Amino acid sequence: MSSLPPLIQQMQQPEFYPHPVTQPIELKQTHGSFVLLTGEFVYKVKKSVDLGFFDYSTVEKRKHFCQEELRLNQRGAPGIYLAVLPIIQHGDRFLLDSNENSDKDPVDYTLKMRQFPKDNLFVDLLDRGELTHAQMEDLGRLVADYHAEAATSEEISQFGEIAAIREAIDDNYHYTQAYIGRVQSQQQFQETKAYSDRIFTDHPDWFQARIANGKIRNCHGDLHLRNIALWGDRILLFDCIEFNQSFRYVDVMYDVAFTVMDCQARGRADLGNAFLNTYLEWTGDWQGLRVLPLYLSRQAYVRAKVTSFLLDDDSIPPQEKEAAAQTAADYYRLAWSYTQSKSGEIIMMSGLSGSGKSTTGRQIAQSQGGIQIRSDAVRKHLAGVPLNQRGPDAIYCPEMSDRTYSQLADLGVMLADLGWTVILDAKYDRRRWRDKVHERSQAANITLKIVHCQAPLAVLEARLQQRTGDIADATADLLAKQAEQAEDFTPYERSLLVDRPDSNRN
Repeated sequence: MSSLPPLIQQMQQPEFYPHPVTQPIELKQTHGSFVLLTGEFVYKVKKSVDLGFFDYSTVEKRKHFCQEELRLNQRGAPGIYLAVLPIIQHGDRFLLDSNENSDKDPVDYTLKMRQFPKDNLFVDLLDRGELTHAQMEDLGRLVADYHAEAATSEEISQFGEIAAIREAIDDNYHYTQAYIGRVQSQQQFQETKAYSDRIFTDHPDWFQARIANGKIRNCHGDLHLRNIALWGDRILLFDCIEFNQSFRYVDVMYDVAFTVMDCQARGRADLGNAFLNTYLEWTGDWQGLRVLPLYLSRQAYVRAKVTSFLLDDDSIPPQEKEAAAQTAADYYRLAWSYTQSKSGEIIMMSGLSGSGKSTTGRQIAQSQGGIQIRSDAVRKHLAGVPLNQRGPDAIYCPEMSDRTYSQLADLGVMLADLGWTVILDAKYDRRRWRDKVHERSQAANITLKIVHCQAPLAVLEARLQQRTGDIADATADLLAKQAEQAEDFTPYERSLLVDRPDSNRN
């Protein structure tokens, strides 16, 4: 305790607080803050340090960033961040400011928050095997809405320029060269760096399109599983970056990548896939998958870099350094893996409404890290209809159906060519729609498979009558017409058919 500042020592004592506390008061530290857990409330005090990428070195700066943290986190965690409180000094005693002492100048500030129930972070749920696909899908919709409401502007968009993105990524490479041969190989380093260099050089249009489409926004900036919590029946996004605009004014895929990477690093890529596919469906931002691998690699590399620094910290015990070395090596390997070229393919679903196409497609996506694109979502995005609203009859006319299937083919070929496994989830009951995918995939030398889902008509009717909360609008009365209009597979198409995966797979 003696090495702690006097203020923090006193904040570990129950009498410091004007409310009951749970003893002992738990102290947690980050490189920038002291965090004191008192039971009902948490108090956060920023350390008087300047680490370059943030500067808390003066009382006024600490006040400003406490206020910024309070303001910015109202977006994702309303009701949790309560107030910025001044701390005054009376002799050798520190006090939370009150009306009778308001004439004294504060010596510091603390951010007061409600304390989460113990072990309710998403990382805790995952570690206990309790984090579900449904919760990750809920998270995907929540983050989509969070990004839709996040501000963008000409100033914010400048942070999406290649020069700005590249500066941060190249800094990571610079600061980790000392760890080549220790926790990453020379080959890993060179290939990871070569990938980002190549993306910036060969595809400047991708980054300009992200800017033009308003995808550089005032994001969260640190959206990993330790900063996502369950609060009753709500999911909260907390502890966003407040100290550095360049870490928060980013492509929305930067945020998405953090969550996906964290799931993969913890051995649950399927949970990250459930989140990713839901986010993409809700936003229609499948174009963002062109830059997602860059951000996945970047987020893993940053974790590797920060962990590597522990290896040169003399205060870290040898056994902890050994664990840190293994963790850093794992993150470097993960960062490198995202940069390796992959062979993509298209899996075309087929079957009447209610036949299990989406369920099967979701299983394939989660087992293979694939991207599931549902025609219902594409159609509504093209028509400007919110996914959670029923579409008008006009969006189901033949012309709109042709547009929808054409867009599916375009997205499928684009993403498979980049190395993604793409599941085109639609009825594909007309030959002309299937032919478009055949022709485009053959021209691009992309492997194509077909999964045909079937069930008795009575089963289909029962499923559609019971369907709730889904974006699909099909009803049971349409089945007879669908069955009548469906066109049989050609012999060539039958050669592309593959067995559907076990429908009982979790």
